[in-house]
Amino acid sequence: MSQKFPADTEKFSAGNFCLISMCTKIQIASGDCAQCGKHAKGDAFYQEGTTMKNNIRVTLEYDGSRYDGWQKQGNTDNTIQGKLETVLFKMAGEEIEIHGSGRTDAGVHARGQVANFHIDAKICPDGKTAKDYLNRYLPEDIRVLSAELASGRFHSRLSAVSKTYGYYVETGDKKDVFERKYVYGYGKKLDVEAMQRAAEFIIGEHDFKSFCANRRMKKSTVRRIDEVRIVEHGTKIELLYTGNGFLYNMVRILTGTLLEIGSGMRRPEEMKEIIEAKNRDMAGRTAPPEGLFLLHVDYEGERKTV
Repeated sequence: MSQKFPADTEKFSAGNFCLISMCTKIQIASGDCAQCGKHAKGDAFYQEGTTMKNNIRVTLEYDGSRYDGWQKQGNTDNTIQGKLETVLFKMAGEEIEIHGSGRTDAGVHARGQVANFHIDAKICPDGKTAKDYLNRYLPEDIRVLSAELASGRFHSRLSAVSKTYGYYVETGDKKDVFERKYVYGYGKKLDVEAMQRAAEFIIGEHDFKSFCANRRMKKSTVRRIDEVRIVEHGTKIELLYTGNGFLYNMVRILTGTLLEIGSGMRRPEEMKEIIEAKNRDMAGRTAPPEGLFLLHVDYEGERKTV
């Protein structure tokens, strides 16, 4: 039989507790909830005497121009993660770790970064509370677009099935004054058709070691790219990359290589050779950070066209 607890109850004294069905009949050996039967061992239920915590999922946008990237670092507190955790500490009165779907580099922006954190349900009972509090105290260049309760197992990075990045290039002689911090001023006309032919070699599952800035990478450098779109908007070119994961600086190195192909420095067919070489020295230069945006993160059943 399901047992409901008052919203202001901080501690549970009725034994193990299913977060989803509110049922206390949890079988320790299997971890199954006797009422809803959905949960494998280790899923969203709490042991006796623990504080119930909500898993809050947030979608963010930020201007990364003045920040040292997403990830907090020991030598600086000027990071997106650091700013968020400072506000969450103020809200909860304790250290709260927030997990991002991707660790954007210094100077890189986001229109659809997804993150999640666990917080005392009494302090933050719903997404609206989280969104309102964060937006009240965050600096103007970081904004929470949405916030909602997520399942106990949701993790913004580990649960993601794909991400879409956009890179923006100005081929005209001077960048738009009001877009200057968000576009790379390449200043040269590009052969977009040649770039599109080269991009076809990127599609699929490959070892992208040639496009990884971390030369000492010990983990797998195999990733799957589902789509690369190159779209012209007057003198501005938009490059859109969708895939199941991206290596350190991968989008910026891919972009730098495509720009060299578009400017005639390389043949489109060289992209295949670069991939097969698995050697960073074979690829093009790393495009600067200001033109890069994390646009969208997809989760199972939530696919979205950008």
